[in-house]
Amino acid sequence: WAETRRRHLGAGSEALWLFKQLNLHLELEGRFQPREKGLSLIEGAAENENTLCSRQRNAKVEDLWSLTNFFGFATETFVLAVNILDRFLALMKVKPKHLSCIGVCCIQLAARVVEEECNIPSAHEIIRISQCKCTVSDLKRMEKIISEKLHFEFKATTALTFLHLYHTIVLCHTSERKEVLNLDKLEAQLKACNCRLVFSKAKPSVLALCLLTLEVQMLKSVELLEILLRVQKHSKISDSDLLYWRELVSKCLADYSSPECCKPDHKKLVWIVSRRTAQNLQNSYYSVPELPTIPEGGCFNGNESEDSCEDMSSGEESLSSSPPSDLEGTFFFELKPKPKWQTLSCRF
Repeated sequence: WAETRRRHLGAGSEALWLFKQLNLHLELEGRFQPREKGLSLIEGAAENENTLCSRQRNAKVEDLWSLTNFFGFATETFVLAVNILDRFLALMKVKPKHLSCIGVCCIQLAARVVEEECNIPSAHEIIRISQCKCTVSDLKRMEKIISEKLHFEFKATTALTFLHLYHTIVLCHTSERKEVLNLDKLEAQLKACNCRLVFSKAKPSVLALCLLTLEVQMLKSVELLEILLRVQKHSKISDSDLLYWRELVSKCLADYSSPECCKPDHKKLVWIVSRRTAQNLQNSYYSVPELPTIPEGGCFNGNESEDSCEDMSSGEESLSSSPPSDLEGTFFFELKPKPKWQTLSCRF
């Protein structure tokens, strides 16, 4: 995206184009932000079979993160899925038993917007992997409900939109090394914030700027900080809003860096199977097909590699498989919050 833009635009024109894009998304962000009243109802709800609470919503977002890693989806797919999920939950009173089906629908809808068609799993496959306990017909009905309630508006302006814009604007105006601001690290931190309902209340532009300012403060770069101050002024973000959300983001990242946190990118997906199915899976896993003997005079030089078999649990109730990790855990380090902050419970 950046290289294509640079080929068509000069240095000055690129900066002008970036700020035009920024103005466009600043106008749109309110349109795609979940209703704060609906989010507050979820936050204050007690946990029972008829009412959805913030813990259940956060747990479902963690599952979406694991599915994103498993299928190799882009960060944009995950962030968009969370946006669709929160916009719907803030509009509708949802029972916890329907949340799994809703979550799968949201990741499917987001994938259709972002991913190449060949990379989007079928409904049968995503049901099998997520084990959401619903049918393809259930997914289609739920997808219709979500689509109608959100007026088929899925390509939303999110905090990731602003994170990419701010990051590119900073690099366009700085004389420092381009690799100083690690976009992968910033994206991973944004995904950690998405796993907490409270950050869906923040304006996407504010949340993105909080992540960048925290990173620049750690780098102790005066030049980058001055650029972000100009961006803040252009975006009409008040100091009070920035300070309020920056403290919450800093506390979230500090909690997330804690060794007690079980991060979604390291969490295993669990398939619940019967004893007989588990036994069949184990037998097929260890079965070795008959292969033709390789002649001694062949192209191998005598050093044959042996197939290795990892140990596989044959538990009665479940089998676990680790999704591919994108090493996001390395992007979270010790942030020292102010003493007045209280420790938040963490389920990541």
